[in-house]
Amino acid sequence: METAKTKILLCEDDTNLGQVLKNYLELNDYEVILERDGRLGLAAFQREKVDLCLLDVMMPNMDGFKVAEEIRDINPDVPLFFLSAKTMKEDIIQGYRLGADDYITKPFDSEVLLHKIKAILKRNEEVHREEAKTEYDLGSYHFNPRLRELSISGKTQTLSPKENELLKMLAEYKNDLLPREIALKKIWGSDTYFNGRSMDVYIAKLRKYLREDSKLEIVNIHGNGFRLVITD
Repeated sequence: METAKTKILLCEDDTNLGQVLKNYLELNDYEVILERDGRLGLAAFQREKVDLCLLDVMMPNMDGFKVAEEIRDINPDVPLFFLSAKTMKEDIIQGYRLGADDYITKPFDSEVLLHKIKAILKRNEEVHREEAKTEYDLGSYHFNPRLRELSISGKTQTLSPKENELLKMLAEYKNDLLPREIALKKIWGSDTYFNGRSMDVYIAKLRKYLREDSKLEIVNIHGNGFRLVITD
């Protein structure tokens, strides 16, 4: 079975540079979506499952910083590089504040960029592999996110994908505050009112699944988020 290629979104309004870079990355076995307009780039990100973003900063209709902001609202974890002729310290700092993994100033060496892409993708793959191995003991419960199984006293509940992701985040933040905004953006894609109401429904379901251990409680911190509290 053929393995799906890593998909890169390239937003670059310089026609020549964009095409040359697209061809170079495709020669190195990446699938590349090239857009020359920030708004079209964002639309492509919303439409496609992208593994990494390369964003020019100065683009028509929506600049790279704005595109990055919107992308980070949808997916806080996707690797994101800026490619920019703007070399002022303030611009570079703004890029990193927006969650960039790298800020590469033009002109740049395509081979160096390629190695940076490989390095960040490899790092992410290793992180995801480690996360996939992680299981949790929550009071009397055992939680296996990879199998989406929550078990107690020989009984196993199979969780839905969203229930699983939400419990996994609560377990990662165990006894600490899981901010609503972070959970909503990561699991639902945005922190709208309706997504917030949907998350409240899933929290109620998780409380029901965890009710067999009185030492476990999902506490609502009004207006801020939730805490999975485990009492010794």
